[in-house]
Amino acid sequence: MKVVMLVGRSTGGIGTHAVDLAEGLRALGDEVSFVTDRMTADRFAIAGALLWWPGGAVGPVESLRHLWRLRRLVRAADVVHAHGHQAGLLASIVAVGTHTPVVVSQHNAVLGSGGLKGRLSGLVQGLVARRAALTTGASSDLVDEARRHGARDTRLAAVPSPRVPGLLAQETPDTEARRALAAELLRDNGIDAEPGAPLVLTIARIAPQKDLETLVDAGGAAEPAQAPWVVVGDGDADLLSRLRRRVEAAGLPVHFVGPQDDPDRWLRAAEVFVLPSLWEARALVVQEAMAAGVPVVATETGGLTDLVSGVGTLVPVRDPSAVAAAVQRYLADPAARHTASVAGRERARSWDDGTATASRWHEWYSALPGMT
Repeated sequence: MKVVMLVGRSTGGIGTHAVDLAEGLRALGDEVSFVTDRMTADRFAIAGALLWWPGGAVGPVESLRHLWRLRRLVRAADVVHAHGHQAGLLASIVAVGTHTPVVVSQHNAVLGSGGLKGRLSGLVQGLVARRAALTTGASSDLVDEARRHGARDTRLAAVPSPRVPGLLAQETPDTEARRALAAELLRDNGIDAEPGAPLVLTIARIAPQKDLETLVDAGGAAEPAQAPWVVVGDGDADLLSRLRRRVEAAGLPVHFVGPQDDPDRWLRAAEVFVLPSLWEARALVVQEAMAAGVPVVATETGGLTDLVSGVGTLVPVRDPSAVAAAVQRYLADPAARHTASVAGRERARSWDDGTATASRWHEWYSALPGMT
């Protein structure tokens, strides 16, 4: 089967999932052409990527050439699979007049869209939803949104983290081992901490959606005060500067260490994982924290509710006091940490891995209208 995989600008979960899915489909014998922009190709080291993404970065003339090349590729394919809103619109355009079915996977909600921009966004979402032969959502609210916009065939499609199997294969560190590794990582990153201090961890892009302002406020309110809160990840430089100024001005125990070569070591060192996002679908980092046996505190929004409910702690969006209280409960209660650790790993073992996910997608492609 010939599959065209379309992915726009991505620095996180969408790119990770699409690359993993493409590898899984190729292992099944499918021919996958991966079309994206240069930034995404470089970020994920995508060998053989076709850099045919139109837009302002390449100019109008080259954009038209990219559209023409992409249309020829789609016409000869069995299916075009677009990941995200922009990719869905692009697939809907280039597949017009062809017999190639369009599949659109939605990974993110459209946040804060009102007025004329919001109405235009709704029109585009409706066009893409009605054009697609199959629309999937990484969380149930995205599936419901696609239905509201007129999608013909909608399904929930869980997005697995490719790092979960490796994390599950390792034994869960005990508290002493976690704190020893935490002391080493903190020292290597120039962070002073009390000996044996527990580590509170967040792995996230520095982006408005992650609501790291709430994390900063929670870090200042939580006890014990000597527990360092560490944020691993890069992103919006201006936002990062503002967050660091707030931390420094108030003397808060929150530290931004940038991207790290081995985030799994941080997970094995952490005693609590926190993700205070305004919205998430099926956050890969939360899956990874659960597989590593780290209790999770996350906001009750999007796909996080189904992911964490019953095994971690869900808190309201933009509520630093609730975040701080949840973290304090885990740090103060070893039995609660152990229960959450065991429950999280058990849930993680129940998820499909990348191989099973690729097999499911191959079956879905094969059953699309017009496929034989």
